[in-house]
Amino acid sequence: MNELVEMLRTGNYSCVIRNGSDVRTFTRRGVADLYGLLKEEATFLKGAMLADKVIGKAAAALALLGGVKELYAEVISLSALMLLREAGVEARFRTIVPYIRNRNGDDWCPLERACYKEKDAHAVLSEIESFLLAVSARRTA
Repeated sequence: MNELVEMLRTGNYSCVIRNGSDVRTFTRRGVADLYGLLKEEATFLKGAMLADKVIGKAAAALALLGGVKELYAEVISLSALMLLREAGVEARFRTIVPYIRNRNGDDWCPLERACYKEKDAHAVLSEIESFLLAVSARRTA
């Protein structure tokens, strides 16, 4: 895991994932990369180690549903950590926060707010998909 954390920090990546000898780096913001992997290549996540800059409840749920076995976050929300630990996923972090803030830093991240009260990863996934659908609709409007 230490190697992944170092790559995360020095490479300025948003996420680094290793499964066996295959290491992949990602740069998109939010949950886009994890969601894409879960939907298009879920086998890569099964048993993987993941290092991420920010893990909110949505990212934690995606990691759980994908079968990630170990996770590190520079910043993790309390609800994300609780979800991971309840599922038995080893999660380490640099900083824990009550919730993930939006990009302006002046309010909750909208996806964190949408997922906050959900109790299991499948319910969180439903919230993520609704959120992504709404964002997509706004972009095409």
